[in-house]
Amino acid sequence: MKKKLEYKTRGTCSRQVTVEVDDGVITACSFLGGCSGNTQGVASLVVGMKVDDAINKLRGIKCGFKDTSCPDQLALALEKIKD
Repeated sequence: MKKKLEYKTRGTCSRQVTVEVDDGVITACSFLGGCSGNTQGVASLVVGMKVDDAINKLRGIKCGFKDTSCPDQLALALEKIKD
């Protein structure tokens, strides 16, 4: 089943992450704002990954002194889209 989520990020330079999932596999991902090269890289790397694998790899990553990061916010979005 195809699902799409536009997730408002918190505590990061990016303002939103959009993710699409089909049968538990990430088919598209993009960030609005943030460090362009890093967010494009993360988004590109997760396409084709299983949702649970991406969550396990990205959850808890911090950016500098922040309690979260763009990858961590993506993991939170993926957790939400699983529901």
